[in-house]
Parts: sequence; C-alpha cells; structure tokens
Amino acid sequence: MGFLDKIKKGLNRTVQALQTDVRDLFKSDGRLVDADFINELFETLVRTDMGVEVAREVADDIHEQFRGRVVKKDDVLNVVKTKLKALMAQDDPPIRFAQSGPTVVLFCGVNGCGKTTSIAKLAKAMTDAGNRLVLGAADTFRAAAVDQLKIWAGRLGVEIVTGPPQSDPASVAHKAVAKAIELDADLCIIDTAGRLQTQKNLMNELEKIKRVVAKQIPDAPHETFLVLDATTGQNGLSQAKKFTEAVACTGVILSKLDGTAKGGAAVAIRRKVGLPVKYVGLGESETDFAVFDPDEFVEAMFA
Repeated sequence: MGFLDKIKKGLNRTVQALQTDVRDLFKSDGRLVDADFINELFETLVRTDMGVEVAREVADDIHEQFRGRVVKKDDVLNVVKTKLKALMAQDDPPIRFAQSGPTVVLFCGVNGCGKTTSIAKLAKAMTDAGNRLVLGAADTFRAAAVDQLKIWAGRLGVEIVTGPPQSDPASVAHKAVAKAIELDADLCIIDTAGRLQTQKNLMNELEKIKRVVAKQIPDAPHETFLVLDATTGQNGLSQAKKFTEAVACTGVILSKLDGTAKGGAAVAIRRKVGLPVKYVGLGESETDFAVFDPDEFVEAMFA
C-alpha cells in the first residue's frame, strides 16, 4: 500500500463526511445554492473536525461563488478542496537544521499520543539519510519509554543518553545535548514525558527543559514537535494551543493516521494555531512515516 493509499485509509471517516454526506445534499439534477443548502453543507464540514471557523469560511466561499445558482456536487467539492489546500499551504522544511553544531529537536505531547514511536521513526529516517544522532530519553517517569528508545538506539546504532528513574528530565536533556556536542552529532532528539496540557507543574517542567537546552546552544531547541494522535479530532486543537503557549511548538507530527482519523483537525490546527504539520505516522512499521504533503493530504480527504 502506497503513501497516498495509507492516508486515504486513515482518513476514511473524513472521506465519508465529504463524499457520502455531501453527495446526499444533492439531487441528480443538482442543488440550488440557498441558505438551507449552505447551512447543511456547513454542518457536514463541521463533522470532519475542521472546526466551526474553517467550516464557516469554506461555506461562505461556496455561497459567494454560487449564490442563487444550481450546482453539481463536483462543483462544490472542487471549491472546498481548493480552499482547504490554500489553508493548509506551508513553506516550512520538515526540520530546520542549525547552521553549525547539533540540531536539537524536542518532542512533547499528551500520554499515549505516539510520541516515543514517532521519535523512533524519525530517528530511523534521519539515520537512513546519513545523519549522526543522539537520543535523549528524558521521560524518566516511564521505564517502558526509556526501554523502547534503548531498543531503537541499539537497532539503529545511535547514541542514547538516559538517567535514573524519576530523575530530573532537564538533567537528562542537558547530558544528551552535551553528548551531541561532544560527538559532533547532526541531531539530538529529546523525548519527554507525556503530560496533559492542563497540568501546570508538568508544563513548567517542559519549559525548564527548553531553558536548559538553550543555555548550551543559544538557538536550541531548533524544533519543538508536538505529537498529536490523529484520532483525537478537535481535542487536538486545545492541545496545540496550550503546548504552543508553553513551549513555542514549531510543528506537529500527526500520529496514528492509520486508524479512525479525523483529518479536518489538521486543517483547524493550521488555521487556528498556525502550526505546520511536519510528518505523519501511518502505521506500526518503522517505515510507516513520511514528510507531510498538504496537497496529498487534502486529496486523500476527498478520495
């Protein structure tokens, strides 16, 4: 199964809303674009989890272009698709590498979002591209996360820095960056414990990690990736807002896109928070990971 096919499979619920539900708004000879139609279309778009604001913006575009005309389903879907591609457009590279020295990438997210697995997949992709890595296992409260990263480090042949259970995560991050500097590594990827965006003390801990890293390398972390479970839908918007406020996230990794994903949430996050999606996780395999392509993603929503 190719990359686009995997996205289509993951976005099955979104495709259902955009194709089947939108189709049901039309008769065989088309549909008059009036207030009733626009309201029904708006409600259908909201069900994709793109959010009220984006859904209203798209519906208003349809109303403006076709008001008082009889249109076919494809006419409407083409306008929706074009609008979503414009909203999702991004120029950011997957990773902004430091001009010199190690590039530090910090990972954060809620419990169970697929953060450690995403780190392992990114590490695999980066080593395959010829980069020298150091992993920092700063999730000192969950032994399974550390063990998982150790296994991946061994498999990939990369350096890993760990700390005693329950130790200060910032100290592990500090040691990881120091090791990356010592080895002249290309990348230092730091894992952190999963935390709810509402847990003030744990968000403060994340801020401390960023401060410690910045003292070693002034521009670090060069990327702060928020991992979002693609099945969480609109709840991801709240996570993106709170984490970005706390630690200035630079991008999103959309994990678990192989499940019952709600693709519209990626549009809402891009529109409301301004965060680009950098990578997507498409399955359990180490190769089920790809650079995010906005146009392909939107096409898959209409497959």
